Amino acid sequence: MAQAPPLILIVDDDADFLAIHQHILEGAGYRTVTASSGEEALAAMAGERPDLVITDLMMRALDSGCSFARQVKEDPRLARTPVIILTSVTSQMGLDFRPRTPEDLAAMHADAYFDKPAPSQALVEKVRELLDRK
Repeated sequence: MAQAPPLILIVDDDADFLAIHQHILEGAGYRTVTASSGEEALAAMAGERPDLVITDLMMRALDSGCSFARQVKEDPRLARTPVIILTSVTSQMGLDFRPRTPEDLAAMHADAYFDKPAPSQALVEKVRELLDRK
């Protein structure tokens, strides 16, 4: 029996963002599941655990994505799951959350960071790189 493609969990409160990135990642050969909040994502992760998570930074609260990423990384069952943060907080709010160092990225509990809109090819390449490291 062939192994199923990696499962990517996409978390964002914007339905259009979810649909676009689901299409991009499925087109690259990945399976996807979506959630509109960190709470919904954690509930989904209780079933089939994703191989990688992509989350928005700003959902219900400014740091919802960081809070969710921290919960993932602090859970021993999920700690090795790569997390990518995708956000428009810089363009929408003028706040610069971009990590400048690997330590900044680790403080966000993330393995990668992109400003929205992320170039599709760069995102897929980062997903592939993180999954290959896992």
